[in-house]
Amino acid sequence: MPIIVNLDVMLARRKMRSRELAERIGITEQNVSLLKSGRVKGVRFETLEKICRVLDCQPGDLLEFREDD
Repeated sequence: MPIIVNLDVMLARRKMRSRELAERIGITEQNVSLLKSGRVKGVRFETLEKICRVLDCQPGDLLEFREDD
């Protein structure tokens, strides 16, 4: 898939666990896990905004585009 989700990288940089992020943005820990693994078809802008606020980052820090080989 050409869209890479770097949520795990940002969580590590902020020294935050998935559980804490889930609690702070109001979604389940399972949904955070799905986001981290890239196994979602989309993400609501509202959720993306909350993640960026909590992690003090930009959407581009979380999402990356890579051409398929």
